Amino acid sequence: MSVEEPECAAILETRLLHKMHRAATSLLAQAAQSPTAPPIALKELRDFLVAALRHHHESEDDVLWPQLTAAGPTAPDDLAGLHAEHDALDTALHALAGAPVEDGHDRPMLIAAAVAVRDLVHTHLGHEEIVLFPALASQMSDEAWSQFSRAVIASAPPVGAHLNIGFFEQVGTSAELAVVAANLPHAALNLLPAMRQQAEATLSSLQAATDHTRSVSA
Repeated sequence: MSVEEPECAAILETRLLHKMHRAATSLLAQAAQSPTAPPIALKELRDFLVAALRHHHESEDDVLWPQLTAAGPTAPDDLAGLHAEHDALDTALHALAGAPVEDGHDRPMLIAAAVAVRDLVHTHLGHEEIVLFPALASQMSDEAWSQFSRAVIASAPPVGAHLNIGFFEQVGTSAELAVVAANLPHAALNLLPAMRQQAEATLSSLQAATDHTRSVSA
């Protein structure tokens, strides 16, 4: 009987990030359509997503993809397609960043922008994982990934950083969470309880609003 080798750290952490991006974009698209969603929480999630998604794909474009290409035969055509999807996502994120969220505004712009970002992200991640996961498995050592991950974490925008923790704990497996924790600076580990509590308050309010909208429309 063959024994499956454990997945490398790069795939574990990347899968967790992708699950977080899927969950966060889905929640924003749903909550934007709920009249009971608190504007402050909506803005918090919107601002976090714009900053986090931009930083994520810039880290891929500027650092990860060149590293993988230098290490082995990653298909240029596949990478070119992913770069083009990143460009489309940039345009959608710009529209999302400019959509009004405050009380007193209708939300058609926010709804349209959030749905567009969600759809782009979900489609893009499906395309990316086909190319990225095999490349990470064959070309990225755990040591090289750790260096990359720590650099990305150090350069990450502080906007809504607590929501990273909240979503990770909602969607992550114990193995995925352990890889992320190993690359966090010690000072950040001390802040985890407070960040977890702050994230829970925001996410609970938005999830309650989406649940209310579903029950009313059912």
